[in-house]
Amino acid sequence: MKSIFPVLLVFLIASCKQTPEAKTEIEEAVITTTSKIYPENISKIFKAHGGIDTWNVMENLVFETELPEGNEKTTTALKSRKSLIETNKFKIGFDGEKVWLKQDTLAYKGNAKFYYNLMSYFYAMPFILGDDGIIYEDVEPLIFEEKEYPGIKISYNDGVGESPEDEYVLYYDSETNKMTWLSYTVTYFSKEKSKEFRYIKYSNWQTIEGLLLPETLTWYNYENNKPTTKRSDLKFINVILSKEKPSDTLFEIPEGAKIIE
Repeated sequence: MKSIFPVLLVFLIASCKQTPEAKTEIEEAVITTTSKIYPENISKIFKAHGGIDTWNVMENLVFETELPEGNEKTTTALKSRKSLIETNKFKIGFDGEKVWLKQDTLAYKGNAKFYYNLMSYFYAMPFILGDDGIIYEDVEPLIFEEKEYPGIKISYNDGVGESPEDEYVLYYDSETNKMTWLSYTVTYFSKEKSKEFRYIKYSNWQTIEGLLLPETLTWYNYENNKPTTKRSDLKFINVILSKEKPSDTLFEIPEGAKIIE
């Protein structure tokens, strides 16, 4: 069946010529018509955080994380997922095809290919869970400190991302529909499904461009795949969310950088 969307759009343009109101109506029609259909539970969470349609028109995300050795600044092109992490000792980038690392000394000790998009992924919750190739499934709720949090399991179709075997469970507050916990496995290194789930608590939010995004993430110790006690906080500052696409030159491989295979 042929799509009626082009006809609908022409009709809207013809019916609402040249006025600011007409432009708004057309933009809203395009957003509404092109939205994906999500399960009701994840849709409620997106809505509680400002709406997936509002997120989808954003092009650029910038934030800094406060670390003892100095702040890390991360810039992410939201559509292409190109990224750049900048510190006073090293830079890690992804140009859309290759991950690169530039440092004057051996300052970075981790795995750059694993790390380059890790914090931006955690920070962009819950909206990053609106990506293509995701499978949603209801799971048993998490009970923590006598409160029950309904859960949605997130898994990926084959070939999606670097680690399609990864699994996530988003737990949310049934009264507010706000995200409260993220449980996740790490399969990047083993390339096999893991039965060990780690936990991050999302409880401190800030409003950026109409969207509710985390100000602080709290990692928890865990036992028997349940969170136990608080382990550490990570604070996000100087957050910028923009509809303006960042320049591709920002993510290009600089002279002297090492390509990470």
